Amino acid sequence: MQEITDSTFEKEVLNSDKPVVLDAWAPWCAPCLGMAPIFEELSKEMKNVKFVKMNVDENQETPSKYFVQSIPTFLIFKNGKLIANIVGGRPKSVFKSEIEKAL
Repeated sequence: MQEITDSTFEKEVLNSDKPVVLDAWAPWCAPCLGMAPIFEELSKEMKNVKFVKMNVDENQETPSKYFVQSIPTFLIFKNGKLIANIVGGRPKSVFKSEIEKAL
């Protein structure tokens, strides 16, 4: 799973040729840790989508710009634009469906 930073955000997310799901997380966040295996599984299943993670404790500029106020928050980008956000944990099937609906 690719970990991105504020400095790599533009290159890896906004300039990506594929849609991107960004996981805004923190190591102390239990729901974030609970979603990590689901996020990893979906990254292997959904080959047409790029999945990346950003530690909000170490990178505050990007989460602030996109109004991330709770974690986990999943930001979905397509063609360099934010098209959806999903806040909180959920079952894999629901999460996958929400991503597909956004795309």
